[in-house]
Amino acid sequence: MDAGRLLFESILIIYAVSVIFYFIDFLFHNRKANRVAFWLLSMVWVIQTIFLLTEIITTASLPIQTFNDGLYTYTWIIVTFSLIIHRFFQLEFFMFFMSVFGFLFMLIHSLRSFQINDSSQIPVMLNEWLYAHIVLALISYGLFTISFVLALLYLMQYRFLKAKKGYKWLARFRDLEGIEKRAFQLIVLAEPLLLISIILGVVWAYMTNTTFYWYDSKTVGSILVFLIYGMYLYSRTRGNYRGRPILLLNVIAFCLLLINFFLFNTLSNFHV
Repeated sequence: MDAGRLLFESILIIYAVSVIFYFIDFLFHNRKANRVAFWLLSMVWVIQTIFLLTEIITTASLPIQTFNDGLYTYTWIIVTFSLIIHRFFQLEFFMFFMSVFGFLFMLIHSLRSFQINDSSQIPVMLNEWLYAHIVLALISYGLFTISFVLALLYLMQYRFLKAKKGYKWLARFRDLEGIEKRAFQLIVLAEPLLLISIILGVVWAYMTNTTFYWYDSKTVGSILVFLIYGMYLYSRTRGNYRGRPILLLNVIAFCLLLINFFLFNTLSNFHV
């Protein structure tokens, strides 16, 4: 693999993992996740700063002469402000969305840099991003599926308890609270993976000049899946919904996921 592409993709991976930890902190106010996200973002900033200083020393000017140079400086400013805000203001809600925004512009800058400096790398890089888009989507769908099965087990056990029967089955299940908690934790992990997958897919479509429409059935379906699972997470963490009502929402969200995966995929203009 080309060293430059490897470095850019390593930065993007670190940034993406930082987004995931900021998402966990956003939901739970988890200080450990917050610290991990901060140090990962700091690694991105250090690498970016080295490149920025090298460019300043080499050209004896700020890298703002071209649109791509300005885009790089802009992404550096986003990361710098993010770290300052994290360090002094502790705005976790803000930090998650800021990190998603910064990650998107890092993607765009990386591709534009290779378009200008080594366009032969673009097809390989885009193929790798398409592969990452598909893999992350499938992993998130797999996690959503496991969460759905756990939700069904919860609802089945709940029904047995209400009907006061099926005790032999009940002995093989975990407690209701444990099942509901595992279903929730899986969605916490799957949701940011799906978000990163959507971002990669949109950037890939634009950069390859593929016919892309925001109202494409698969695009709309994926965004709806993301939003309804977001509603689930918000209801679970901020609304303090627990048990049967929140798991019914889990089931509804998974049904939409199946519709998106099987039906919307066949109606899409550019998904095959």
